[in-house]
Amino acid sequence: MSNNLTAARYRILRWPDVHQLIGLSRSQVHKLVARGQFPQPIKLGMRASGWLEADLLAWVEVRLKDRETACAEGSDHA
Repeated sequence: MSNNLTAARYRILRWPDVHQLIGLSRSQVHKLVARGQFPQPIKLGMRASGWLEADLLAWVEVRLKDRETACAEGSDHA
C-alpha cells in the first residue's frame, strides 16, 4: 500500500475539509448520517468531530460508480 493511501486511511478531516471535498451543507451531511447514507463522524472531544478521509473517499467513489451506471443505462435506452 502506498504512503498516500495509508495516510488517507487514518487522516481525520474536520468540517471545512469535508465540505470542500464533498460540497454538501453541514445540515445535509447530518441528515445523510442519520439515514445511514454517509459515513459516521468520529468524536474527537466534547465539541469536536471529524471524518476519516478514506471513508469520505469511498463514499465519493460509490457516487461516481452510481453516476457511471446511470449514464450507461441511459445510453442503452437511447
